[in-house]
Amino acid sequence: MSARQISGKELSYNNLLDLDSALEIVRGLTNPAVSVIKHNNPCGAATDIRLANACRKALAGDPLSAFGSVLGFNKTVDTETAELLCEPGLFLEAIVAPDFEAGAVGLLTTRPRWRENVRLMQVGILDDPPPPIQRRFISGGMLVQEADRMTSPRVQWETSTKTEVDEDLWDDMVFAWEMVRHVKSNAIVLAQDTSLIGVGAGQMSRVDSVEIAIDKAGDRASGAILASDAF
Repeated sequence: MSARQISGKELSYNNLLDLDSALEIVRGLTNPAVSVIKHNNPCGAATDIRLANACRKALAGDPLSAFGSVLGFNKTVDTETAELLCEPGLFLEAIVAPDFEAGAVGLLTTRPRWRENVRLMQVGILDDPPPPIQRRFISGGMLVQEADRMTSPRVQWETSTKTEVDEDLWDDMVFAWEMVRHVKSNAIVLAQDTSLIGVGAGQMSRVDSVEIAIDKAGDRASGAILASDAF
């Protein structure tokens, strides 16, 4: 897969990290999906049968944090979705997607206040390459491991409570479990209607992560699914 910048300012170091993270979240999702990245953590993500609906749900996950964010799409950005992104009050740093309709490019680069400043990255078909190697330098050496792309089919899951899981909750459970791997530990996510509604990331205490996620979700936390990367 190769990326091509079709509009916008020069990419920064942090832009590239956020674009990679945004794309990694939506890559493996089948339905139209959108991720919203801020400082290398998702502050919103969603799937839906329509890309514009998925985008609206993703941006609603944490509207305050979505300001100045990077968005990732797993489908071609169409004009309907571009119209949504041009609504007043929204500011975007960069957008990465397999492709953009010509009308969408025209809207995104002329209508909003940020216009030609937004970085539009076209990456082509999202294939499923072998797990990339992650490297991290430490004093005197380097740590190397494969990225976490292990699938966890629902058929392998077991219910450990006496109460069975309602059938209509399974999609949210699978979605939440897929999302939590992309959040910095200690990681907590709340999901509802296959969208992120609360994220607690990178806290020294997992209790703090839970409280942050619930605070972000507000009243939406009732009936939501919670996923954790540990206990």
